[in-house]
Formats: sequence, C-alpha cells, structure tokens
Amino acid sequence: MGLLFWNCKSDPKKAEVAGDPEPEPEPTIEVVTNSMEFISPDTIPSGWNTFVYKNNSTEPHFILLDKYPEGITIENTIEEVAPVFEEGMQLIMEGKNEAAMGAFGKLPEWFSKVVFSGGTGLISPGLTATTTVNLSPGYYVMECYVRMPDGRFHTSMGMAKELIVTDSSSTVRPPSEYMDVQISRQDGISWNGQPKVGDNTFRVSFADQSPHEHFIGHDVNLVSVAPDADLEALEAWMNWATPTGLMSSSLPEGFTFLGGANDSPGGSVQYFEAELAPGQYAFISEVPGSQAKGMFKTFQVSE
Repeated sequence: MGLLFWNCKSDPKKAEVAGDPEPEPEPTIEVVTNSMEFISPDTIPSGWNTFVYKNNSTEPHFILLDKYPEGITIENTIEEVAPVFEEGMQLIMEGKNEAAMGAFGKLPEWFSKVVFSGGTGLISPGLTATTTVNLSPGYYVMECYVRMPDGRFHTSMGMAKELIVTDSSSTVRPPSEYMDVQISRQDGISWNGQPKVGDNTFRVSFADQSPHEHFIGHDVNLVSVAPDADLEALEAWMNWATPTGLMSSSLPEGFTFLGGANDSPGGSVQYFEAELAPGQYAFISEVPGSQAKGMFKTFQVSE
C-alpha cells in the first residue's frame, strides 16, 4: 500500500505555553448494550456526533441510524415492518426463497423513504466501537438486526429505539488526522496508506449508495482475522438474507469485529476509530458476494 498518508486539516501542533488551559474534550454519545437493548440519550443535537458504543453483551451488535419520513414512528415499524421481515426470514430458513421475496413485497410504501444514515460497524462482545457521523434534524430509529440462534432479528428482541435529532447544533468537529477509506459500487473498498499498530482513525467516504440484492446498501466493517480463519465462511455469514446469515450462533471462528461505518447515503462521510495489534485484518461490507464486488479485502499490520 505504500507509505501512510495522513490528511491533516490543521497546522502542526505548536509548543504549549505553560499555564494554558487544557482544551475541553468533545462531548460523545454513549450507547450501552448489556443484553438486547440500547441504553442511550433520547435526544441529541444535529451535526457531527461521536457515538461510543459499548457492547457488554455476549453477541455481536452494531448501530444503524434510520431517518424516518415525516409522520412515521417506531410504532409503524413494529406494526407494519417487523412482521414482514419475520415472515420473510422464516421462509428463507425453510429454503423458500421465492416465497420470501413475495413476503418482502408486503413492506409499506413509506419504508422505501427511510434514509439509512450511518452508525457503527459490527462490534464483537466485550468491545467498544467509536464512530463519528453527521446527522440532520429529524426522527430516527437506532437498530441492530443481527439475528438470534432461532433466526429472529435483534430488532424484534428490543434493539430498536427512537432517537430525536434536534435543531440545536453539536459542538463536535470531525477528526483532523485520519487515513482515507473509500467505498463505491465500481471500485469496492479502497484506501491510501497502511493501518498501523496502535490507535487508528479512518475516514470513510461513500462515493455512491444503492440497495444490493438483500435490500440494503454497503457499509465498511473492520475485522481481525486469526490464522487459518475461513474467509469464505465470513463472506457468506455477512449476508443476512440466507438461512444462517448474521446469525450470532453461526459466526465462523477466528474473527473479531472492531467497528466501522454503517450504511449511509452516497456522498456522505463517517469516521471510526480502532486500536490495532500486529496481525491480519480485513475491511468487509455486509453485502452478498463481497469479494466479487471488491468489498472484502485483507491487509496486514506489522510492528
């Protein structure tokens, strides 16, 4: 990959003058999952927000922020969307894929107007994901649709929570030092430079966005890869629209998720942080056929 290219928007740090006050830390939005819930604020300001997501549970999770069309609330989802996905998923698990596609056709018209607006990538149990996103005012639902061993989505188990983004502006500013990562339909996932041992900040740019075969768009997840781990098994697991896809009990051994940038519109930008040790890693998108699409790429981090 060549030398690491850091984008620094500010001047190099000047020597601190003795007695200068320490800068105030930027506020963060803390979200905690202990089992099957999101413990978090109910309202946040618009603009840049840094989500620090602590996964204290025994299952992998993520945060996806869905901006709803005006007049639609989480009650509509519970009544009109959740039953459709549960029916479709049951048919998929029974091997009735054509019938499943017919079931998904029952989704309400307003569902196509939901704007997936970013969030964290997958994060393994006991770890913390940190992602910075830019949100416009509106009504959002925070969700995780990883699946239970019986096939049910985490959204049906309590991992769907409303979030109001107000008109007041956040004081958070995006990181000034980062490594660029890009994702697009044409080029897949690409990046400049080489991730390093220690703390890394990644700036993820979405060149475009459109639904894939499983009805949702592409994202970027960072995963640690153990020696001899089955990469093809991971690729298959990342497609929820299969009998065992995104099912917590079916996650192949040897992979640890470290966060990332969730599905968001074309032209959007997100930032995420990760601390890396020497070893093999991968960027992978939660889409069918990620390798063929250039959305599953491995790399090595060395001392």
